[in-house]
Amino acid sequence: MRHYRSGRKLKRTHSHRKATLGALSVSLIQHKKIWTTVAKAKETRMVVERLITRAKRAVALEGDGKTKNVHARREAFAFLRDRGAVSTLFNEIASKVGERPGGYTRVVKLGRRFGDGAELAVIELVDYNTGQEKSAPKPESKGTKGEAKKGKKPAKVEKQAAKAAKTEAASEKKS
Repeated sequence: MRHYRSGRKLKRTHSHRKATLGALSVSLIQHKKIWTTVAKAKETRMVVERLITRAKRAVALEGDGKTKNVHARREAFAFLRDRGAVSTLFNEIASKVGERPGGYTRVVKLGRRFGDGAELAVIELVDYNTGQEKSAPKPESKGTKGEAKKGKKPAKVEKQAAKAAKTEAASEKKS
């Protein structure tokens, strides 16, 4: 029985699971948004939220001109193993989520992957709405896909229809 056993094994050994979650955490901290499976996203959410809370508390204690909380940074580095991610976590993310009482990440389910049917999800940092910014309008495509969406016949179909009309016209002249 699994009473009081939290977390998912993800079909990995302890060391492999720890490395996987560490790599996913580093990617999330660096890119603010990653695609993965739902199970990995939910496990990564648990890990990253603890790291962000630790960083937020350390930055709050550092406050006005006090020395840096080296112990908290070393504990984060022991798990993440990436200096850039640790500095981003403590310098950028912790200061941005300073007023938020928790819930720093969001998991959005996307559906199933074609290859193996695994459920996919996007995990992102809530304060970094990377998918919400307005992008420049896309130019009209000249290919068959754009024409097919507009209700027009694709260029290939039009060429075939013109060729068929010519052959019909030629066969009518002969008869």
